[in-house]
Amino acid sequence: MSDELPPCPECASEFTYDNGGLLTCPMCGHEWIPGEQEAQEEQSRIRDAFGTVLEDGDTVTIVKDLKVKGAGGALKIGTKVRGIRLVPDGADGHDIDARVPGFGQMMLKSSVVKKVT
Repeated sequence: MSDELPPCPECASEFTYDNGGLLTCPMCGHEWIPGEQEAQEEQSRIRDAFGTVLEDGDTVTIVKDLKVKGAGGALKIGTKVRGIRLVPDGADGHDIDARVPGFGQMMLKSSVVKKVT
């Protein structure tokens, strides 16, 4: 009904209204605090070991030596990994899928990499 209010994040209805500090959707009944969704999206972004936001296709370096199960070796500090793919719901915190030189395709934790700028 109002052009200045955002659409409902649940059903995308444009008929949202202000209900005493909450935005309410009459179509699906969803209620939310204005700006809360943007704050949650910002917190859910994947960041490297130094807090820099990572994106698909970035190049990163390994910031500490890592033992690789099943390969009988270790990833050395400084190993450069190109063209990463982010996986927000990865198993055990492994939220990066990448092809690591000398090891092949593997999952990495964002807490052990640094974005190359």
